[in-house]
Amino acid sequence: MPDEPIRLTKMAKRAGCAAKHPPGFLLPLLGLLPPINDPRVLVGSATADDAAVYKLSDDLALVLTTDFFTPIVDAPRDFGRVAAANALSDVYAMGGKPLAALSVVGFPDSLPATVLGEILAGAAEVVAESGASIVGGHTIKSEEPIFGLAVTGTVHPDRVLANAGARPGDILILTKPIGLGIITTAAKNDQDSHQAIGDAIRLMTTLNRTGAEVLCQFDVHALTDITGFGLLGHLRNMTAASQVTAEVWAAAVPVLPAAREYVTAGIAPGGTRANRKFLADWVEYSPAIPETVQLLLCDAQTSGGLLAAIPADQTEAALAALAAQGVNAAAIGRIVEPGPGRISVVTEGAP
Repeated sequence: MPDEPIRLTKMAKRAGCAAKHPPGFLLPLLGLLPPINDPRVLVGSATADDAAVYKLSDDLALVLTTDFFTPIVDAPRDFGRVAAANALSDVYAMGGKPLAALSVVGFPDSLPATVLGEILAGAAEVVAESGASIVGGHTIKSEEPIFGLAVTGTVHPDRVLANAGARPGDILILTKPIGLGIITTAAKNDQDSHQAIGDAIRLMTTLNRTGAEVLCQFDVHALTDITGFGLLGHLRNMTAASQVTAEVWAAAVPVLPAAREYVTAGIAPGGTRANRKFLADWVEYSPAIPETVQLLLCDAQTSGGLLAAIPADQTEAALAALAAQGVNAAAIGRIVEPGPGRISVVTEGAP
């Protein structure tokens, strides 16, 4: 009888970015860090942004980030591909270009070395697609497989796109549908009746490079990517950093169809539920928004899309330019007014 294929997700208690500590745990710790006084640090930890930015000269800055997690999918090569795309996304979310990466590996003795070889090969494939290279790394023994990258990119100091800077009147544009955490959890638990994991892997391994390149042609005021804190969690980081309030139009947010069905059946990762709990102090939902939709909007994504705050009069052109490059983006809300970062979720709205 042939050996059963290795299912990496069965070795992980938590999968992908849902394995991250929730914002309610992490953000208070960031507040304990001493202030950064180096004027060359253009973006540090103060605004919970996607990456750090360090100025080297008047026309060159480094983008520095790291991201790693336990398996989000079963196939080793796909795990490497998803993890690489997810780590590279932080550079794109700052308006930067990836330059080089280091592998971050935890690997159990119970798995053959060929599995790690496949993970590394998948990652190298996606990093090469970005135009960067994996130039080294570090491994340790661990009970669960862990993989990710520390990525260095470059950006012009005057063209950094941070999560701070959103302005009242801006429209919020999202470049990928949500629901990835719910679908990958269904697959891990053998509940993916629609075999939606294939589409989820395609989305998670699609680089945000094209979306970032197109958006950088417009006057983007703030930019972030949607990962473990979910759509509303990362929007909260943007509104808090920008000192504004926002409105999200639930009906306009693109959602993977299977995710709607699965969350109605009670399927959602623990990270998604933790996000919703934390955001209770920041988000007000219209009475017409059911709990299932609230969970979708808080769903812990892995290698999700970009979320941009862009002037309203550029929205139509930006969406058309994204569509022309194969990015099916949507306008999903707006920045309302100055404020402490709160978000209201209503059923419908329009740019």
